[in-house]
Amino acid sequence: QVQLVESGGGLVQAGGSLRLSCAASGRTFSSYTMGWFRQAPGKEREFVATINTSGSRTYYQGSVKGRFTISRDNAKSTAYLQMNSLKPEDTAVYYCAATSTVRIGISGPDEYDYWGQGTQVTVSS
Repeated sequence: QVQLVESGGGLVQAGGSLRLSCAASGRTFSSYTMGWFRQAPGKEREFVATINTSGSRTYYQGSVKGRFTISRDNAKSTAYLQMNSLKPEDTAVYYCAATSTVRIGISGPDEYDYWGQGTQVTVSS
């Protein structure tokens, strides 16, 4: 079992930045592939980014590539999502997720085993 708690969401103007954190507890954090997803009102949950167990490989959804950066600190059992150049269309609840599957580019929500409660990100125009 892994428990995930997100933090760092909030209200920001377009063009601004936020850094989300995902603190993990429970089993060995470093053995899990981590991902970030988001869900806007009335829309399905969509993939944002994922990072492998060591942090050496990342994979992004096209619309955030170049603006968002996923990272992890295994010593702190924490994953991060640095979001720059935010746009109103980035407004959503952001979730972190963990999976024991070790593979690059895991982007399907069904492939993740554990989820946090979500943190709201609102980007005003």
